[in-house]
Amino acid sequence: MQVTVQDVPFDVGAVTSEFTQGAKGAGAIVTFTGVVRDADLGAMTVMEIEHYPGMTQKALEKIAAEAMDRWSLTDALVIHRYGRLVPGDQIMMVATAARHRKDAFEAAEFLMDYLKSRAPFWKKEILDDGRADWVKAKKDDEDALKRW
Repeated sequence: MQVTVQDVPFDVGAVTSEFTQGAKGAGAIVTFTGVVRDADLGAMTVMEIEHYPGMTQKALEKIAAEAMDRWSLTDALVIHRYGRLVPGDQIMMVATAARHRKDAFEAAEFLMDYLKSRAPFWKKEILDDGRADWVKAKKDDEDALKRW
C-alpha cells in the first residue's frame, strides 16, 4: 500500500506501470486520475489546496488500509497533490489491485468518494475576475458516501 501527498506533478503512465508490476496475485487493476476542472461559478485560474501534513497522511493511510481489508486488495495506491494547481493539472490518482475486478472497482470508487468528500484538504478556487471561494461539500458527493 502506498499513500503519497505531494506538491509536484506525477507521471500517470510510470506510476501505473510500477503499480502493475508490483501487484502480485492480482487479476484486476483499476486506476483513476482526477484532473482539476473549471469552477462551477465562472472561469477558474487557480485552485489552491491546503492540508496539515501529518494529519492528512494518517487519514489517507487509514482509509487505504480500510479499503485493503474490506475488499481483500492485493495492493492500493493513493496520490493526492496540494499547492497551486490550474485547470487540466492532475490532482489525484487511485489504483487498486485485487484477485477479482469487482473488488478492484468497488475499492477504487470507495477511495475516490472518500477523497472527494472526507479527505482533510481545503480547496480554494480563484476565479478569473479575482473572486476566491472555498470549495464546499456537494450533496451528490455526500450521497455517494452513503452506499459504503
